[in-house]
Amino acid sequence: MHRAFEPVARAVAQGSIPGAVLGLVDAAGARVTEAIGKAQITPIERDVSTDTWFDLASLSKVLFTTPRILQLAAEGVIDLDAPLVSAIPDLAQYNMDNWQRKITFRQCLGHQTPFPGVFPLYTYGTDPNQLRHFVLQHAWQAGPAVYSDINFILLGIAIERLTGRTIRDIAPGHGFAWSADPAQAAATEHDPWRGRVLIGEVHDENCSALQGAGHAGLFGTVSSVLDFAQDMLSSSSESVRLMRTPLSARRTHGWERPYEGWSGGEYCSAETIGHTGFTGTGLWIDFENGQAWTLLTNRVHPTRHFDSGIFVLRRAVGDAINQSRTL
Repeated sequence: MHRAFEPVARAVAQGSIPGAVLGLVDAAGARVTEAIGKAQITPIERDVSTDTWFDLASLSKVLFTTPRILQLAAEGVIDLDAPLVSAIPDLAQYNMDNWQRKITFRQCLGHQTPFPGVFPLYTYGTDPNQLRHFVLQHAWQAGPAVYSDINFILLGIAIERLTGRTIRDIAPGHGFAWSADPAQAAATEHDPWRGRVLIGEVHDENCSALQGAGHAGLFGTVSSVLDFAQDMLSSSSESVRLMRTPLSARRTHGWERPYEGWSGGEYCSAETIGHTGFTGTGLWIDFENGQAWTLLTNRVHPTRHFDSGIFVLRRAVGDAINQSRTL
């Protein structure tokens, strides 16, 4: 752990990131955590701790949305290879031959659809119901399959339709939440759209405008993320099996798998899955070696518009952990 924490400490000392928490856990539940730096640097300063809540950003995709979709499949509520219209019949309802009506749950989980990588939904209004229907009825231009938030926004809408509840009305489990006490949360960006430093409210603009969505919005501490990872390591469920099952050279159901240059570093076993979040978060689970690690940072505070070195930092941490393989 000490060796893995060294690049984190350097990044904080150099001012690349304000603060960070690193945590490791094994299948038996043995764990170690360490925190350094600031939870907030403007307009006031606060120290980060192992109890600090972080905006987990796109980790929401794998900590909430993916498990919910796979559980619905395990219960027979949905067929992963059925089109989304089986749960959202009004998707692209004005063109029955539209490609959007043919995409499946599994394709969305694996980011194997032609949706664009990013799209500023929040600039089209702030009425969450209207924006949901914008997503459903917009004439999306088909492109190459890329990592796209739209896939998980649609999966979130499917969960809402199938459960009859909004995302934010669904308890996320494992001690996660959809917001956090600002006094206990790491600050993210000074957001030009909202005109303030965001603390304890979701950083992702589209998720904010939708008032909850399947691609972002979850908050958690290092303990809650490690609790989730420990449950994954000790589980033999069909859902976890699918999260480990490759769908492409880079992806499983919801997660990434090792490839050259990936966020987990060069020394992960082939049985490792991982995911990152834009705010500076990440989780990697190595089933072969029975351990998992999470790096939680607020690298977008006070702005995203600089090079925080987060990509290099994640790989350095993963390499240090996997070269030692001890807590």
